Amino acid sequence: MIEFVFLAALAAATGWLIRRKHRERTAAGRPQGIPGMARNPAGAGRWRAGRVCADPAGEVRWVPGRGEPVALPGVRATGVRPPSVKEGLSINPGSRIVACAYEGGAIEIAVMALDLRELLEAVPGGGDARDGDARGDDARGDDARDGG
Repeated sequence: MIEFVFLAALAAATGWLIRRKHRERTAAGRPQGIPGMARNPAGAGRWRAGRVCADPAGEVRWVPGRGEPVALPGVRATGVRPPSVKEGLSINPGSRIVACAYEGGAIEIAVMALDLRELLEAVPGGGDARDGDARGDDARGDDARDGG
């Protein structure tokens, strides 16, 4: 009998803590930027979690979860691709990788397919970066899925 009282008190305390944490997060508001992972320099290094923040003035920067923000002056998207099998072990295999070039070098930014359009709007790019994968589709297009 005492076990039931203890479990009920534990469940009530857990529910109270979860509700309190939820209220704190909703009061803080939604964080700015597009969530994703980046690898700087492109093709080397580790994938680091963070956010891509674009100012109304057109300045874009990568804000990692830990560490200093990285300014991306003159950034432009140069290509969009799905992750390789090896990269899929480090990042979500359903994400899309946007290769970007900026004045200080190159960076790869991985975002989920639903956030890809928002990232491509924030990062100006050439025409080839917006083709095909911008809607989250693969290179085959709609005709290949329809069988015709």
